[in-house]
Amino acid sequence: MEQIYIRHVELLGFEKRFFPSQHYVYMLIVKWSDLSEKLVYRRYPEIHTFHKSLKEMFPIESGAIEKRDRTIPSLPAPSWMDSQKATETRQSPLAEYCRSLINQPPHISRCGLVCSFFAVRPEDENPPAPNPTRRSETIPVSLDKFKGTISEITGPIILDTYRVIADYDKTSKHEIVLHTGDLVDIVEKCTNGWWFCQCDSKQGWVPASYLEPLDTPEEPEESEPNYAGELYITTMAYQAEQEDELSVEVGEEVAVIHKLLDGWWVVRKGDETGHVPAMFLQTTNRKESETEQNNFQRRTPPPRRSTIRNVQSIHKKGRQRLNQETYRRNSRRFAQNSKGQGRKSPRPERKNLANLPEMPASSSEPKSQTPAVPLRPSADLIMQRCTEHTRKKVSIRKPSDPASVKLAVS
Repeated sequence: MEQIYIRHVELLGFEKRFFPSQHYVYMLIVKWSDLSEKLVYRRYPEIHTFHKSLKEMFPIESGAIEKRDRTIPSLPAPSWMDSQKATETRQSPLAEYCRSLINQPPHISRCGLVCSFFAVRPEDENPPAPNPTRRSETIPVSLDKFKGTISEITGPIILDTYRVIADYDKTSKHEIVLHTGDLVDIVEKCTNGWWFCQCDSKQGWVPASYLEPLDTPEEPEESEPNYAGELYITTMAYQAEQEDELSVEVGEEVAVIHKLLDGWWVVRKGDETGHVPAMFLQTTNRKESETEQNNFQRRTPPPRRSTIRNVQSIHKKGRQRLNQETYRRNSRRFAQNSKGQGRKSPRPERKNLANLPEMPASSSEPKSQTPAVPLRPSADLIMQRCTEHTRKKVSIRKPSDPASVKLAVS
C-alpha cells in the first residue's frame, strides 16, 4: 500500500486560548494525498522544535556542512514573550515556511518526521475544555493585510547557531542548563558576556564563554584592538585573580583597548594592561551609559574560558588570543608614533627645493632658536613661476651690482 503523504499545508489563522493558561495556537489545514483534509493546531515553539529536528535529520540540505547547499527554509526563533502582536507578525513567515517545506524534494517533504508532525492528534479533534469565564478567540489570516505590501514585509530573522563546549548549570531562574554538544540559537548578544539563547523550547541567559561558533573558533563579530583607547570609568572594584587580569578601584578612569565578546575587556591603566569585567565599566558618554544600564544586569561577571573544565571543542585550533605583553608592547609603540606625529610640522613639504637658494649653514646658532627667514628667490625663478600677465608687467633691471635686483610691479 502506497504511503500517504502531504500535498499542501495552508495557514488559516491563529486562536487565542485561555485554558489551562493563556497561549496561542496556529490553525493549519493539511491536505493529504488520499484527498482528505484535516485541521490541526500547533503552537509556535513546537513548530520551531520540529524545524530544528528536521535540520538535524538532513544536515546537507540544512546547510550545516556547506551553506550554499541549503534548501530547507529558515524559520524565526520564538520570541521571549508570547504576545498577540508577535503571533500576528509570525503569520507571514510561517505561511511561507509551510509552502516551501512541502515543495522540498520527496525525501524531505514526505519523510516520517514531516508526516507525523502534521498528523491529526487527539487534542486537534477534541480541543481542551474552554475556560468557564472566557471563550477562545479565533483570528483568521487577513489576506488584504499583506496584499500589495510584499515589499514592506521583511524576510525571516536568521539567528546565529552556536555549540556548547561544556556542561553549564544555571545559577538563577533567568538562566538555562546546557550540556556539551547542545546547539543554541543566539537571540541577543550582550556586551557584558551574558547572551540570551534558545535551546529547544527553553530560553534564558548563558555565559558566552561556554559557546563556540560552528564554522570557526574565531568570533567574526569581534572587533580589532584599538590602542588609542576609549575612556571608561570603573563602577565596581575588582581584584585580579589571574596573571592577565588587572585590579581596579571604584571611580578609576581606564582606557579600553579591546572589547571581547565574552565580557572580559582589555583595559590600559597607566603602563599596565589586563582583563577587567565589562559589567564593571561605564562609558563617559551619557547616552551610551543609559543604554548599557537597560541591558541584562548581573552582580557577578561570566566565567572566563580559561576557567572552564572538560572543554570539548569541535575545532582543532583554539581561538587566537593576544597576551598582555603584546598589548603592552603595541600600546607603547602606538604612543610613540602618536608623539612623533605630534612633533611633525603641519605645513606641507616644499617642492622644487633645488630651485631655491641654499641657506648658509651657521653652526653658532643654537637649535632651539626660531628658524631664519629664507632668502628671497632669484629673479629667474620668479619669472618662471609668475603668470604670463605678470611677466609682461614686470621689468627687470640688471645693474652692475648683481646682488641688487629691483622688480617693478605695476
